[in-house]
Amino acid sequence: MMSLEHLKVLDLTTHLSGPYCAMILADHGADVVKVERPDGGDDMRKTPPRNGGESAPFMVWNRNKRSVALNLKAPAELARLLQLADVADVLIENFKPGTAARLGIGYEAMAARNPSLIYCSISGFGQTGPYAPRGGFDLIASGMSGLMSINGPSAGPPYRIPVPLTDLCGGMNGAIGVLIALAARAHTGRGQHVDTSLFESGLALGVYEAASVFTSGEVPERLGQGHRGSAPYQIFTTADSFVTVGCANDKFWTKACDILGCAQFVDDPRYKSKAERVALTDTLAAELAPYFAKQPTAHWCAEFEKAGIPVGPVLNHVEALADPQAKAREMVVEVEHPTAGKSKTLGVPVKLSDTPGSVRRAAPLLGAHNDEVFDDWLAAKPAAAAQ
Repeated sequence: MMSLEHLKVLDLTTHLSGPYCAMILADHGADVVKVERPDGGDDMRKTPPRNGGESAPFMVWNRNKRSVALNLKAPAELARLLQLADVADVLIENFKPGTAARLGIGYEAMAARNPSLIYCSISGFGQTGPYAPRGGFDLIASGMSGLMSINGPSAGPPYRIPVPLTDLCGGMNGAIGVLIALAARAHTGRGQHVDTSLFESGLALGVYEAASVFTSGEVPERLGQGHRGSAPYQIFTTADSFVTVGCANDKFWTKACDILGCAQFVDDPRYKSKAERVALTDTLAAELAPYFAKQPTAHWCAEFEKAGIPVGPVLNHVEALADPQAKAREMVVEVEHPTAGKSKTLGVPVKLSDTPGSVRRAAPLLGAHNDEVFDDWLAAKPAAAAQ
């Protein structure tokens, strides 16, 4: 048994944020039907690299779903979608605000047909406010939410963050919102509109920065390798590569100095308190650098770990995905794809003891389940009647 296997979810989304939201629900058992345009489907299907003729990125975050191809501008095919929406528990869309309403599938129209429906909208800036009409990609939201302004070396221009944080967190926040709305529906019997955005997801990630602004009103400086609350808490160059060490309290700091052979810094008046060390992060890091350079990463990992200080090597993605911990936590799994054959994908990051999620099927081919989905869903009871 899986936690969400009783749920029918319509995924009307494209690109990353919405599909990622739907993937989270699918991983935990929801029957997620991805509705795509017949003329090529989700634009992510064109994104390289390719595996067996299919987009490898698309395959990663569209696993565990079925695909139905419908032209929503054609009245007969829109009517077929509405049949599915009438029996769905959840509908997820990431159209530009206003588009769904123009198609006749906005929240108000869907709620009138199916009052128990949880309707999740993920957009660039949300459904309200002066920027609501704008489209939005992760690039734009990361820049406007402050994330880029604090990324990169302490001197120089802001840096684009290579991981699409606002897309991924927008998807996560959408899934969280859906689950919260489902919990409310269990008591009220009514669905509701879940509205989140990439911009808000980016703002919400700036917890340290918001605390600083709310306290001082000043623009948070870019710290490079530094941390706003702890020092040393960063990457150091070793004799053969790089290591991360987190000395987040005085006890760790004292032990670290002993391990590195620089006990003189413990009584150095410049570094007596955590706040003083943070204020002199760059100076402190420069003074510690020669000590870290004396030994390879494996040596420092062993010594710091023995002392109970958080430590780790800096791995590339080939190394990280092959790491014994990734294997033990089943974060790389194999699925059978109809054209790519055996393919690897990421595992489910949230482990449940009684109702664990799983990767059960590869990403679908476009329209592969048109007949199957309608037979399955329309033979079942309507969502409202199931409450």
